[in-house]
Amino acid sequence: MVELTSKSPVSAVDPVVDVLHGVAFEDPYRWLEDQDSSATRKWIQEQTRYARAYLEGIPGRQQIRMRIRELLAVETCDSLLVAGGKYFFRKRRASEEQPCIYMREGADGEDHLLVDSQERDLGKHTAVRPLQGSPDGRLLLYEVKEGGERTGTYELLEVDSRKRLPDLLPRGYLRGFVFAPDSRSFYYVHVPAKRDPSGTWPSAAYQHTLGTPFSEDREIFAADGDLRTRVGLLPGEKRFGIMVQRFGPTGSAIDVYLHGFEQDDTPRRILNNVEYRLGLHLAGDRIFGITDLNAPNQRIVEIHLKENGNHEWTDVVPETDARIADWVITRELALVVYLKGATHRIFVHDLAGARVEEIPVSPAESVHVFGGSGSDDVLFETESFTKPIDIWRYDRRHKERRLWSRRNVPFDGSRYDYRQVRCKSKDGTEIPMFLAGRKDVLVRDSNPTIMTSYGGYGVPMTPQFSVFVAFLMERGCLFALPNIRGGSEFGVEWHEAAKRRNRQTAYDDFLAAAEWLINTGRTAPGRLGIFGGSNSGLLVGAALTQRPDLFRAAVCMVPILDMLRYHLFDGAEAWKEEFGTADDPDDFVALASYSPYHRVREGVAYPATLFVSGDRDGTCNPLHARKMTARLQAATSSDRPILLDYSEFRGHSPVLPLSDRVDALTDRMAFLCNQLELPVEAEGACGSLS
Repeated sequence: MVELTSKSPVSAVDPVVDVLHGVAFEDPYRWLEDQDSSATRKWIQEQTRYARAYLEGIPGRQQIRMRIRELLAVETCDSLLVAGGKYFFRKRRASEEQPCIYMREGADGEDHLLVDSQERDLGKHTAVRPLQGSPDGRLLLYEVKEGGERTGTYELLEVDSRKRLPDLLPRGYLRGFVFAPDSRSFYYVHVPAKRDPSGTWPSAAYQHTLGTPFSEDREIFAADGDLRTRVGLLPGEKRFGIMVQRFGPTGSAIDVYLHGFEQDDTPRRILNNVEYRLGLHLAGDRIFGITDLNAPNQRIVEIHLKENGNHEWTDVVPETDARIADWVITRELALVVYLKGATHRIFVHDLAGARVEEIPVSPAESVHVFGGSGSDDVLFETESFTKPIDIWRYDRRHKERRLWSRRNVPFDGSRYDYRQVRCKSKDGTEIPMFLAGRKDVLVRDSNPTIMTSYGGYGVPMTPQFSVFVAFLMERGCLFALPNIRGGSEFGVEWHEAAKRRNRQTAYDDFLAAAEWLINTGRTAPGRLGIFGGSNSGLLVGAALTQRPDLFRAAVCMVPILDMLRYHLFDGAEAWKEEFGTADDPDDFVALASYSPYHRVREGVAYPATLFVSGDRDGTCNPLHARKMTARLQAATSSDRPILLDYSEFRGHSPVLPLSDRVDALTDRMAFLCNQLELPVEAEGACGSLS
């Protein structure tokens, strides 16, 4: 165990008192919200020196780094899309810092390099990603992103000549993009990175003709410029959709318009004030949608337009007792992924709704399907706790899945297994939980254990491969993943049970799972660590402040933690439906009861905690990690470190270059190995996955 050789930096206290709904709250570190002030920058430098001294002094760090590099420095393939018979995707060779964009002519063609990020000298913190191909496959739209910023620039490539076109959309948010059928123009909604002085976002769609100045673009649709109104586009072959989302005090509503590609066409509104969930897909002359209207587990419908506006909805895939987790329409088929519990199944339907067949997947695999209406390809990804992502094509004629791409991580999955257990939450509800690890670990007691979950936005927790977890499992760590409420493993009710003012339910479930692990002898408080990022970082913050006695260590990445002020930054007010805001008196009561920043108490022995954030996070503002670091350092009575791993290049999106990812994961693994007393070397040999 590394001993702290110095005390944490002293953070100046400059309290601000807020009175909300008659209750006074003191904020001693409000000054750390100003990211660019000289005081904050000096504070970040001091915190960085303190963290580096600790992390780099951990014994065995070099061995840890070598293993992390072996696990990460493998060829990867992702972001696959099909257009005009061409397959566009990102690929990073094992030795490269960032992925490049490639193309195959047909599913089994050779890989051709299209966009070489290294040749363009974009810098190792710049990433590229294919977004959309033109219907004929002649043009490719792709994104260029700096670090982990939310915004990017958007470029067009002429595929055959490998020539970049001058029609470049500047840094900002691309909320919609549709190629015209002849590929001579495109339609788009683009929001600049910075708002204009009036405080409004432009909410309009335009048509741009290739080779002409953007100043000559034709406006085809405009909504009001209120921050609460957003316009998006939906691609189609014969027409495209315009989605207008309006945010109000009680929620949001959507209007849907159809627009033809003819020059004199005007938008035609087909749906008005939609307050239920609705996702649309335009396939030729047909309109398909997924909705929870009269179907909590969702159904897939076809919408038949009527002149009088009384459109006819017919079920293509009716609702079942399992929730639809994913879907895609190809030229002749509908692929539907069902989630029941935490298990995925894939069924193939024809477009009349008849179930044709089931694509076999293991109960241990998580599934994501993708494709497009202009293709017959049935494409999907699988992964599990012990196997990294594979991309498959399904051969309907031979009824077998064929490997398209495999990520050959040198991790011997045959030595590992998983099982499911159940524990009871505070209110008596049974919470399922995955346990994964080496086969010998799963049958013994008193294990070092690492635990995470999510608990929000209806995001289900299913088996996925993580180098973070794989490295720890190699060293005899048990991995625990409870399916806490706030997800959708058991339908919409599972989400609603921990939404907004019920948020504490998710934290009760997580803490009950931790207690179960301890009470059943699987682990002990001195051997239990937790980790999570984004909304899961909030979960970690809530757990370590509500029950610090349960945990030895915590890794809290890009979190939100000050729940009374989160909505004031970076457009986070859009999360109001999920969390509520302190502006509402009833929401305020719930938020104040669990807000991690406000739950910190003087003289409490808090777990060793590593916060991770950076300047470029425009989603979960880094002020949360900064303020929480200062508050925990000042309050804790234990000798366990409270550290901040902070980078000017780090944002919310996972686009760091390979070398930075190796360094960052080395820090996190060294921290956890040190705190949970894990061996630096894995027990036994680790062979490659074939």
